[in-house]
Amino acid sequence: MRETEAFRDALRFMTVLPVKSSEAIDANWLTRASRYFPAVGVVVGLVAAIVFAVASRYWGGFVPALLAVTATALITGALHEDGLADTADGLGGGRSREVRLAIMKDSRLGTYGALALIFSVGLRIAALALMPPSYAWAALVAAHAGARAAATWAMNMLPYAGDPAATRISYSETALDRSGAMTALLITLVALLPALAKAPSSLVAGLVLAALSTLAVVALARRLIGGYTGDVLGAVEQAGEVAFLLGLAAGAH
Repeated sequence: MRETEAFRDALRFMTVLPVKSSEAIDANWLTRASRYFPAVGVVVGLVAAIVFAVASRYWGGFVPALLAVTATALITGALHEDGLADTADGLGGGRSREVRLAIMKDSRLGTYGALALIFSVGLRIAALALMPPSYAWAALVAAHAGARAAATWAMNMLPYAGDPAATRISYSETALDRSGAMTALLITLVALLPALAKAPSSLVAGLVLAALSTLAVVALARRLIGGYTGDVLGAVEQAGEVAFLLGLAAGAH
């Protein structure tokens, strides 16, 4: 029952699906839920894959890819895109840790954030447009699960950098235990299997690019603000997703 609640909390945190928790929320709920971030990625990826497959029956070119990316933004409430934009504005426009964090909490969109969104959405659509429907569904599931696994890793590797009293989310300093880490890894590996079966070399390219992009965002956040925030997790997810899809598309193309 506890694992079911953790998955429901992960869905509630990362999507706009009407999911409610039936248990009392404690300080470590998000840490426990983070083991199921990749599972949420599987759900989001499957929705996008269905949209892509249906749209491909009626349109070609960029239309199915655009609709698939739109579907992921709708089901997540553009949570990760918002985090990417805020992180780009904060890390790019601030000159001190305090200023960077203040900018990241500002709801206004700046130049860095706008450019980051343009590149993220544009590159994902372009990468998917290079893939046939028979491959795109596997790529979408793998990319969304893998990118959220990267967010799980970042959250459990970095300290929380924001002000805990100023956030509505309870970010715990307690890291995932071994069992939780293995659960996240197992879910991710299962999500990668269809892409592995279809194009092993493309999957390797996607994993390498996603790992490099994740490490870059994590290293930048550690150096400039001393850890992660919810926005940084969104940036990690978006960077990993874009890089993953580009690597997979290189092989498909």
